[in-house]
Amino acid sequence: MGKMKKIDIVAGARPNFMKIAPIIKAIEKAKACGSSLEFRLIHTGQHYDQDMSGSFIEQLGIPAPDINLRVGSGTQTEQTARIMTGYERVLIERKSDACVVVGDVTSTMACAITAQKCQVPVAHVEGGLRSGDWTMPEEINRVVTDSITNWFFTTSQFANENLHKNGVEKERVFFVGNTMIDTLLEYMPKFHKPPIWDELHLRNREYFVITLHRPNNVDEGKKLLSLLSEIVRCSQGRQIVFPVHPRTVKTLAQLGSLPPGLHIANPLGYLEFNYLVMSALAVVTDSGGITEEATVMGVPCMTMRDSTERPETITLGTNELVGTDPLKLEPYVKRLFAGRWKKGIIPPLWDGKASERIVSHLNKLLTIGGGIDQE
Repeated sequence: MGKMKKIDIVAGARPNFMKIAPIIKAIEKAKACGSSLEFRLIHTGQHYDQDMSGSFIEQLGIPAPDINLRVGSGTQTEQTARIMTGYERVLIERKSDACVVVGDVTSTMACAITAQKCQVPVAHVEGGLRSGDWTMPEEINRVVTDSITNWFFTTSQFANENLHKNGVEKERVFFVGNTMIDTLLEYMPKFHKPPIWDELHLRNREYFVITLHRPNNVDEGKKLLSLLSEIVRCSQGRQIVFPVHPRTVKTLAQLGSLPPGLHIANPLGYLEFNYLVMSALAVVTDSGGITEEATVMGVPCMTMRDSTERPETITLGTNELVGTDPLKLEPYVKRLFAGRWKKGIIPPLWDGKASERIVSHLNKLLTIGGGIDQE
């Protein structure tokens, strides 16, 4: 075995943990077979409470972080500054050979910038995604991160095309599939009922799941109430389960009474939440990741957004883009009840092996290729 190459793997928010878990396992498996790659897990602490990250780390078998920056709450700018200064200290003390960032959260962008300034090459898992909506903080994070990324690990041909349009050389783009689906397929046999299943006497394919967290849907009480009321009105009396993001709790507290049939739940663990989704009649969401999971599980999905960075969930999968106007929802629900929802297929390379491909490429790039020249 040659000289070990240390990779920093960065996670900061709940969606990140689903994406890094299989990468860590693939690195450990490769190392057991003679690879010279090793990892250092950096938890930024962007999501810092047990409900939003702790349970995910435990359920997905992710090892304790080597370093926790513990940035805590604050505005996005405050969090960005704390992450950058914290990660810079880490790299000054012990520089890594590469920094792997995943997804599109504040931690993704902040650590990518810091790594490049410290002359550490950046690999972006889920590179190339674009919604075209610059009002979304995640879109800014994607654009900034991809503008300084060395190697892109992509989930779809749409992402590949976005990068090529931006002038990224093809030899820096690796179409590998979707690491979040690696996790989904591995843990699907272990999904189990949350307590709310029996409390509400839920039955398979007879209820809706809602997830909403984007500012334009949940920050204004009147808009959120209008959206929830319309979902209830269209649901034909079906029960509706709404695991609430901490951001949304504050708005709900101001609303007083909620529409009947709407059941508020605390954030659920990965295994419990995906059991709910897998068994639902349909999902109404503004999350990008859930549209991917619903597509693989074959569950009808309605996205309350005007654009998506994951168009393959619509062109190939079970997702439809409804828009942010609640009144646009009814035709989609009518189609669902009429039994005319599209079946969907699983997108190419969403086969549970994306992480193995990523680690294989990293091994070649860092050990055989000798890394990348930094200016």
